[in-house]
Order: sequence, then structure tokens, then C-alpha cells
Amino acid sequence: MAVSPLSQLPSLLQQQSERYLQRLIADAPTQWQGLTDAAQQQISHVLGLSDFIAEQLCRHPDWLTQTLNPADSLAVHHQALAALLSDMTDDEQVKKILRQYRNRHLVRLACLDNLGQIPVAKALVAISELAEALIIAARDWLYQRLCQRYGTPCDRQGQPQPLLILGMGKLGGQELNFSSDIDLIFVFPEHGETQGGRRALDNQQFFTRMGQKLVNLLDQVTCDGFVFRVDMRLRPYGESGPLVVSATAFEDYYQEQGRDWERYAMVKARVLGPQTEAGDALQRMLRPFVYRRYIDFSAIEALRKMKQLITREVRRRQLTNNIKLGAGGIREVEFVVQSFQLIRGGREPSLRCQGLMSALSALHQLGQLGYQAIEQLQQGYVFLRRVENLLQAMADRQTQSLPDNDLDWLRLSWVLGYDNPAALQLHITAVMAEVHRHFLDTIGGEDEDDVREHWTIALWHDQQDEDARFMLANHGIDSDSFWPLLSQWRQQTMRRTIGPRGRDTLDRLMPRLLEELFILSSPHTAFVPVSQVLDQILTRTTYLELLCENPGARQQLVKLCSASPWIAQQLARFPMLLDELIDPVQLYDTTDLDDYPAELRQYLLRIPEDDMEQQMEGLRQFKLSQQLKIAAADITGILPVMQVSDHLTYLAQAMIEQVIHYAWQQIAKRHGIPAHLQAGELGFAVVGYGKLGGIELGYGSDLDLVFLHNAPPGVQTNGDRQIDASHFYLKLAQRILHLFSTRTVSGALYDVDMRLRPSGASGLLVSEIGHFGDYQANEAWTWEHQALVRARFTYGDAELAQRFCAIRAHVLAQSREPAALALQVRDMRSKMRSHLLHVRPDQFDLKQSAGGITDIEFIAQYLVLAHSHAHPVLTTWSDNVRIFADLAELAILTAAEAELLTQAYCQLRDNSHRLTLQGQEGVVPLTQVAAQVEQVQVIYRHILGDEGQ
Repeated sequence: MAVSPLSQLPSLLQQQSERYLQRLIADAPTQWQGLTDAAQQQISHVLGLSDFIAEQLCRHPDWLTQTLNPADSLAVHHQALAALLSDMTDDEQVKKILRQYRNRHLVRLACLDNLGQIPVAKALVAISELAEALIIAARDWLYQRLCQRYGTPCDRQGQPQPLLILGMGKLGGQELNFSSDIDLIFVFPEHGETQGGRRALDNQQFFTRMGQKLVNLLDQVTCDGFVFRVDMRLRPYGESGPLVVSATAFEDYYQEQGRDWERYAMVKARVLGPQTEAGDALQRMLRPFVYRRYIDFSAIEALRKMKQLITREVRRRQLTNNIKLGAGGIREVEFVVQSFQLIRGGREPSLRCQGLMSALSALHQLGQLGYQAIEQLQQGYVFLRRVENLLQAMADRQTQSLPDNDLDWLRLSWVLGYDNPAALQLHITAVMAEVHRHFLDTIGGEDEDDVREHWTIALWHDQQDEDARFMLANHGIDSDSFWPLLSQWRQQTMRRTIGPRGRDTLDRLMPRLLEELFILSSPHTAFVPVSQVLDQILTRTTYLELLCENPGARQQLVKLCSASPWIAQQLARFPMLLDELIDPVQLYDTTDLDDYPAELRQYLLRIPEDDMEQQMEGLRQFKLSQQLKIAAADITGILPVMQVSDHLTYLAQAMIEQVIHYAWQQIAKRHGIPAHLQAGELGFAVVGYGKLGGIELGYGSDLDLVFLHNAPPGVQTNGDRQIDASHFYLKLAQRILHLFSTRTVSGALYDVDMRLRPSGASGLLVSEIGHFGDYQANEAWTWEHQALVRARFTYGDAELAQRFCAIRAHVLAQSREPAALALQVRDMRSKMRSHLLHVRPDQFDLKQSAGGITDIEFIAQYLVLAHSHAHPVLTTWSDNVRIFADLAELAILTAAEAELLTQAYCQLRDNSHRLTLQGQEGVVPLTQVAAQVEQVQVIYRHILGDEGQ
């Protein structure tokens, strides 16, 4: 910014500047005269704005010529410090060099900041890089000195061991304050002992001595001040723990004893210095402790409790006007951002960053915070951090409290461009109020005196049967129906071991959940499936916290469980699905049919390519979450039955594509690929039969698949371990089935039925396309041709798709004698019914009873096989609805018959979906469907004849 003449400074600042200026000119006239007029004017200003700058320049006037230079980079600092320390042999010399280097560069940064010549974000990075360079320079100098004295610390294989330094807090996030403490943790990779010294020293002893000396080099106050105040209390076991720990002990501690506040601290943890394999391994070691693989709402309550402790400490110490710890201060911005990082960082790699501004950008990209909230938090944070830096630069003092004197208020308001301190105070108050509002929206944490009371709290805790029944009746709830369920379930939970945190969370959750249940007309009906979900998560406090912290998730849990026991069962079996309830808008926004493959690929990007276990789990989690969204849209009527099946089918196809991709990678990595393939070809195809082929999948449907390949005889793979191409495709098929059927935490992906392949269970697992065509044309049974009617090319190369479609059309269009065909179809239907139909006379099996789904399917299959030789268009579709439309168009069925069959088919399938969602078998009272299915039976007998004939 342009600097006004000194005479335009407020008189109090002008007096400060002139006092230091007279001293500086008197002590160093040559250096002062060597400055340009513009530089003299700028330095005159900053002398009045910062006692630290003024005192340092008066002591070191030789710094004047470099004071207004831009900030140096980390690499420049490393190089400069290495040169300065290279010949040093004495600790005191090193202390002097480090402190003077620190002061000289902080003076430069303070000048640039006060003059508005460096953005606050760059100033924080510059301070952090200066600190990192000083720490690493001191470490490396000490390491060389101690190795000369004691020998080099080595592991048991003789490899030298370094000291790894974790920078915590703002140092790790490259957001260091002007006059901040630095929080460090010292770790060495492996145990062993020194080599090359007069006597061997255990690595633990070596690095402990080194750590003690390093803290002394940085922390001790000399005539030149200090480098940084060093805080080592964040190390494992705190002040009672060893100063330095091995990587193994470090990992064991955080796996077994790490606490919530330590997770928060580790969000910003970063290994300082040049990147090394040992440092990278340490960062990887921390990741599962900090970022849970599930969405982790326990973080909110942990942060809330930390904030309450800070608030009490602020009150106890009477810290007024504190822009860091007060309501709406810097710490609250950090809590907002880090709550999202801790909650979702396990699922979203972009949130695993140390810097707050980078994390805010990631939250915006992920849609977790709105644009306005992001803007306000960014602007508030940047503004408060600049105020903090300016406050600390005044006297190189660690403070976040606003000034208690007129001079410093005047300094602040002048630098920040406010006409007077009162205007600045108003703006600070407004900014902090805005930040606090976002903090309460995200973290909550009302004051202890502001806890919301509701009658359901008393109900949940009430042990007296009479009082509880009175409360329920007083609020219009049928106590006879509801109270026994709640009381019995509560007694059961009291006998469960769920730990103090789980018990506390359950006691906070249940009154809120009861509120949601009592909105319903029949809360006792909904309580049963809801309680079954809770049974499964009682010992998984994270999920209790998720429901406790998210009103929307509670509402959706009650709504979906009351509407569908099947959904309740899914939520109980796979609690990770509770994550999907958080955002109702997203829950009911089903994926577009064509977008399932892209959505799946995007979902799996977060999983390392070489982690097959996590890839399989990721596939299952995606399927379960998408099925839940489809079911939610189904029960609310957003999706009609035809579209439900479409979505379930397209979801399955996306899974097939991805499974083949993974299987192909695994087999090709070991054996190469068949030599006949061109770039981008697989020479492999999947044909879907049954409900998959007919685009009619339901919830829990298995997949009827047939695998095909086009490898010529004698072709080998081109890898190091060559095998015959047919053997390659066999291994590929086996791997595909393994990926589908393996049970992970989230169960199997799909049950796959391969019995429709040529020769059934005794046939090859994958067939060459020519052999498949020969078999279908010359050996297949009529029931296999019936199955082929519902077969559809599902995934694979275009050339194989064309060949399969041609084979299917040719086989279906063979001329058949109608009477013989009808007899064979009837016989197959009769066998199926005798084996699969097991209901009372007054019941109707939606699938197997006469006039049910299978009868309608057999009508379509018979008519396609009987008439395709004359009407090849009938071979086009594999789904019954479009087959009936074509049959009506060709006048093979009357329009009325086609409409009746279509309506009956859709209605019966709709009933089947509904019963599945209700957790019931596909059986209804015969009276419910009698009229409709009787008409189907009439058409069946008219077309296929009587099964008794």
C-alpha cells in the first residue's frame, strides 16, 4: 500500500515513531542514510506500530537494508541456515545464530504485514516455513554433533535412524502465529543402538539426549531472546511420557489409548523437513486413528466438550476480549472445519489436509457447507488471524487478547484502515458473532444452563410404571400399547455393556427419538423396528451419536422403519447405511439410470488400487446405499414399480462392469491378456438371464449369468506366466464369482446363479461364443429356449454383443410345432408348481400360484417361441411388458388381452415389492387377487391348453 507521510499518523503513533527514529539515526546514521526516501518513510511508520520491530532495528541497524525485502522461501531458509551452522562447534554460537536469524526474518515479516504488503495467508505460511527451517537446521546440526560423540543410531540391520519431528497445531497446518509456541512430538523409526562411537548407546537414550538438547537450543531465553517456546505435552502420555518414542510405541499408543482430543490435535500433525519414507510411514500410521473409515459423529460431542472446557478456562482466567478462545474466535472456526474433517475425512480424502483454508475449500467442493457459510468463515478467519498477528508483532508477545491501552488500539485500527478504535471494535464484534453462529449451527453446545427440557426426558428415565403411563396418556399416547415395549427394551439395554460414553449418548438420544415416534399415529408399531436397529448399534457409539446429532437422520429412521421392516432390517444389518439418512434431499434423489457406473467409479476413487479387500467392501457399501435410496423412493411413491426394477437392474449392471474390471486387472497382472485382443478389447461378455435379463430385478434378487468369450483355439496370454486363453477366461470367471460371493462386513455383493449356462452345472463356467451358439441351436431343451427369451446382453465387447444377439434371434426364430411346444411349456410349468408351490388353498403365491407371475412369463415365452419364425420382431425385447406390446401390435394377442396381462403382471410384481419391503413372503389372501388372476388363467388355458390334458 502507499504510505502516507509520517506527519499524517495520529499524534500518539507519531510520537512513538519519532522517539525510536531519533535513537536509530543517532546510533546508525550511515545505514539510515543508505535507504531510499520511500524506504525511510515506510520504516518510520512501522517504528511507531511495533515495539518489537523498533527495538530489533535499533539493536541491529545492519538489518535495515533487507527489512522491506519479500519473504524468503523454505528452500532459501534451509540453504542459508545450513551455511551459517556448517562450521559451528559450540551450542552457544548456534543459539545466537538461530535467534538472530529468527528475529531478523520476523522483523521483515512484521514490517510487510504492518505495511499491508503481504496477504495474511502468505504471512502465516512464511512464519511457518521460517519456524520449520529453524527447527530442522537445529535438529540436523545436533544430529551430526551427537553422532560424532556417540556414534550413529542404527536399526538392527545397521541402517541409520533419523529423528522425526511432528509439527502439531498451527505449525503442522502452516498457519503459525507471529509469536506462537510450537507443539512438537519426537519419534524415531526403530530400536537399535549407535555404531561408530566409543561405546554403543541405545537408540532411545541417544534420541532422548538429542531431544533434550534440541528443546534447549530452541526454547532457552538468552540475550537474543528465544527461537520458539517449545511445548512437548502433546506427545504420548503427555508430560509423564518419554520425551522421544519409537514408531512402534507411537502406533501402539494411538491404537490402544488415543483419546478424542488427541484425534483433534492430530488433524494438523505433519512430519517436518524434507520428505522421507520414514516420515511418510509415520503419517500413514496416524491416518486410521484420526480418520475413521465410517462417518464419525462422535467427533462433534468430543469437540463440544473441548469447547466447554476452553470456555470455562476463559472464564476462570478472566480472559476478556480474546479473539482466539472467546465466542466466535479463531478456535471456533477451527472447530467447525475440523469437525467435518474428523466426521467425514475417513470417506473423503480431500478433507485430510492440515491447512484450514484448504479444508474449507474441500468442504465447499463436497457441498458440506454452503457458499455463504464458506465465505463468512474464510473472511472471519483471515480477519481475526491478521488481528492476532498484528497484536503479537507489537511486542513479540503471545497474546490473543484485544488491547487494554489506547496506543495499541490506535496501532491496530490504523493498520487495518479504521477511522478510530471504536469502529474496529464494532467490526470485530460483528465478525465474531457471525463465526459463533456458524459454530452453533455445526457444533452446537449450548451453555449448561440452556439444556432443552422435554417431557420425553422424564419418560425415558422414569422407573415408575404408574407415572410413565400417566405421562403417555396425558400426551395422547396409548400407554397400554407403548409403555410395555419401551419399558422392556429399556431394561434390556440396562443389561448391555455399552460403556459410559455410549450410555450417556443413549440417554441423550432416546428422548429425541421418542419425540419423533410420538408424531406418528401408531408409535408402538414403529418402535419395534426402530428398536431392532438400535439393538445393533448400542455398542457402536458413533452411530448413536450420528442419530443424536442429526434430527433429519432420526426423522428418516422413524419414517423408513415404520414404512418398511425390510429397510429396518437392512439398517440393522448394515449400520453404515445410517449415514445415508443424514440428508433427506440426497436420500430421495435416486441416481439417474445411466449414471450408476460413473457414480460407482467416483465412489471407489477413494480406495487404493491395490486394496482388494476395501474395493470389495466399497462395492457392497455402494450397492447397499443405492438400494436404500431406491427403496426410500419406492415406499414414498416417487418411483413406480417399473422404475424400481429399472434402477435395481441398472445398479446391478454397474456392479457387474466394475467387478469385471477388478477381476480383469488381477488376472491380467499375473498372466497378461489373451494375444488375440486389440487395444481396449476384453473378448469377454456377460449375458443376463431371468430378472436381470428382463430388467425386472427386485430387492434381494440373485443374478442369473452366463459368461462368453471369443478366443480362438491355441491362443496364449502374453504375460510372464502364459496360459491358454480359455484357461485365462476360466480364471477370470472364477475371480468374478469370488468377488460377487465373498462375504465382507457388508455381506455378499450378489448371489450368482450360473445354472443356465450350456449343459447347466456340469458345463464349462465360461463358453466360447461359437460353442454357445451350437449348443443353443442343436442341444438346448425347450426350457432353455424359454430362458433365452429373457436373456439380454449385459456387458462386454461390441463384437460379442452382435454375435450373441444374432444367435439369440436365430434360435428364438426356429420354426416349432405349436402343439408340441405348448405341451413342453405346460409340462415345465407343472413341474415348477409341484416343486415350488406350498400355500394353503385360501392363499395365493404371487409367483407360483396359477394365474401368477410365472404363468404370465410362460405365456410371453411360449408366444415368442411359437411366432418368432414368422415375426422376427418378437426377438427384439427380453422384458415381458414390451413383448406383450409387440404381440398386441401383431394381433397375436388382442389389445384387451395384452393390456390385462401387462396390468396383472405389474400389479403382482408391485405387490411382491411391497411385501419384500414389509419383510414378508410373497403370499397374499386369494380373495385379494382372485378376479384378476382368474382372467390370467383363462388366457393361459386359451393359449397353452389345460395342464390336465
